[in-house]
Amino acid sequence: MTQAAPVTTTLGHPSGTAIGFFVFFIVTTLAITGWAARRTKSTSEFFAAGGNVSGVQNGFALAGDFMSAASFLGIAGLVAQSGFDGLIYSVGWLVGWPIVMFLIAEPLRNLGRYTFADVLATRLQKKPVRIAAAVSGLTVVGFYLIAQMVGAGSLVRLLFGLSYETAVLAVGGVMLVYVLFGGMIGTTWVQIIKAVLLLGGAIALATMVLAKFHFSPLRLFDAAAQKYGPAVLAPGKLVTSPLEAISLGIALMFGTAGLPHILMRFYTVPDARTARASVFYATGLIGLFYLVTFILGFGASVLVGREAIASIEKGGNMAAPLLAEALGGTPFLGFISAVAFATILAVVAGLTLSGAAALAHDLWVGVIRRDKVPDDEQLLVARVATVVLAVGAIGLGIAFKGQNVAFMVGLAFAIAASANFPALLLAVTWKRFTTAGAVASMITGTVSALVLIALSPTVQVDLLHKSSAIFSLKNPGIVTVPLSFIVGIVVSLVRPEREAEDKFAETRTQMYFGSKTTSG
Repeated sequence: MTQAAPVTTTLGHPSGTAIGFFVFFIVTTLAITGWAARRTKSTSEFFAAGGNVSGVQNGFALAGDFMSAASFLGIAGLVAQSGFDGLIYSVGWLVGWPIVMFLIAEPLRNLGRYTFADVLATRLQKKPVRIAAAVSGLTVVGFYLIAQMVGAGSLVRLLFGLSYETAVLAVGGVMLVYVLFGGMIGTTWVQIIKAVLLLGGAIALATMVLAKFHFSPLRLFDAAAQKYGPAVLAPGKLVTSPLEAISLGIALMFGTAGLPHILMRFYTVPDARTARASVFYATGLIGLFYLVTFILGFGASVLVGREAIASIEKGGNMAAPLLAEALGGTPFLGFISAVAFATILAVVAGLTLSGAAALAHDLWVGVIRRDKVPDDEQLLVARVATVVLAVGAIGLGIAFKGQNVAFMVGLAFAIAASANFPALLLAVTWKRFTTAGAVASMITGTVSALVLIALSPTVQVDLLHKSSAIFSLKNPGIVTVPLSFIVGIVVSLVRPEREAEDKFAETRTQMYFGSKTTSG
């Protein structure tokens, strides 16, 4: 059997190779941002790249926006430390994409402009639904941003040898430049480059792993079974309860279809057909990536060893970089480290842009100014909102230093699945859905997810170190998603809205055939 590599690493020390790759990536993407800034003259270009992104380009950008550090480093680490069970997250996330393609992509592109609230505002009262959608959307973005920024500080500290605060400032500062000046055009190309680098690096590393086992995944799995026992190839270690597995799966699947920064990307393409095509390409790229991370996880467990991985970072997040160093030496570790940094930057940029859209388009334009605002004012407010979000993200990242924020990603998905997805689906499929039902559904989904996560073992036991939790499931999706649907339906039936019902036929026609006019 292949022997494990020695437990020696340059992680945590400044690496000339890593810094070189990092500088190359930053210089390249800043040059693209400069090019994008010259083309970003309107709100449409800032938020939606003028609707001129092709299906292939948007597919890569969607993949780049979705494949976060949690996907690359987290899943590889989970598989390395838990074996087969680590695949549950990648399967849950991947299964969400057909839902996006068949239920969400077409209505979004044909009914909206910049945010998913546009779809609700097409046939419902604009002010209440925009406020509720902005609250749920910003809550998702906020928790996701905290998790990404804290992760960025911790990972970059290990990868580059920088201090935590310097790492958070670097991520926030560079991301601010991308979004502030390049808008969606610049962010799209950053995400495309990041997707190509991430897929290329992961495939190269997986190829090097399989080369050790005569390019046979079965031999790799056999080696893992010999080293850690047959249980490594069986489910049940990470998620022991079937109810917990179902609840987690619901949050991951429907949460994908409710993430504001993912939904926003459908406005960057010219038509609904291109939107569906971009989801098709993204699904293929993301599926390939998750298959590759499965190989990386098992490869790290066999070639590096679980003890060695845990000795560097107990969560297992350094499994892929350690594997890269074991197989390709310091230069390859430097490349993978730079890719991990690029991964964080691209995702944070997408999150910040979607948060800015909620603040500027939904709240300022839709609620405060009642859609009576010149384009240059909306663009100015969008850029101010971007600065506010970036400064807030940096501040929260530093404030949460040393805290276990892994649950925040799960919370973001739970809120997206519970608050955004039910209201969005009901708005485009149910004639009797009303403004009151939409607002009640989104508020119920947001609040119930927050409360049940706070009462779950993740917070009560893992963070507060209590002996037990009031709510037994770590993820509340199995409760909060049905509850949000039920509340939306019941409130709509109790408080009917004739105007919303009358607009349904017009909305469905526009949803399927498109229109030159969109929701205000």
